[in-house]
Amino acid sequence: MTKILLVDDDVELLHLLMEYLIEDGFEVSIANDGERGAAEALTGQYALVVLDVMMPFVNGIEALKRIRAHSRVPVLMLTAKGDDMDRIIGLELGADDYVPKPCTPRELSARIRAILRRTEVVAGADVPSALSVGALTLWPGQRRVAWDGKPVELTSSEFNLLEVLARNAGRPVDKNDLSEQALGRPLARFDRSIDVHMSSIRHKLGTLADGRSCIQTVHRLGYQYIRE
Repeated sequence: MTKILLVDDDVELLHLLMEYLIEDGFEVSIANDGERGAAEALTGQYALVVLDVMMPFVNGIEALKRIRAHSRVPVLMLTAKGDDMDRIIGLELGADDYVPKPCTPRELSARIRAILRRTEVVAGADVPSALSVGALTLWPGQRRVAWDGKPVELTSSEFNLLEVLARNAGRPVDKNDLSEQALGRPLARFDRSIDVHMSSIRHKLGTLADGRSCIQTVHRLGYQYIRE
């Protein structure tokens, strides 16, 4: 079974979510504070971590920093409804996605499965096929990225978004399509997650010969990967 770590100081909610996820086929461990949660996430046992932002002492943002300093395990943040700042900070620090609280166990499970579907490694490929566009090379089977031959560390959501753009290089991709294909969910109104992820990807990749980013914003539509 796929092993999930739930980190939240709300014990009642934690056990409600745990019971549902177990019934839905997951193996679940729990932690009641950010310090223990971050340490547990770094053991390498988990396919995904669900991390609440609002916790005493070591909060979710600090716990995420500790996790991302050593691991690329997918992290789904639980954020207060309407708190855009926590969402943006979490995404900038490397969270893969977020779910606003209160959320239903069914919604959380669906979001977890959407992330996991996009992080599965293709097994059995001795020579994984590569996708190359100019200086960019992606190996979807291994979920590896290189720019000009040098490895680039991306979160799972960043990889998914970049892969969609690379496969459509030279053509603009609508934000709604990006969200559906890369994040596995419709783009909600006022949702800035795509923009935050794109900013991070641009920062991590190199530039074209003329100094421009390889990812261009298409006004009122979405983004486009430029063919060199």
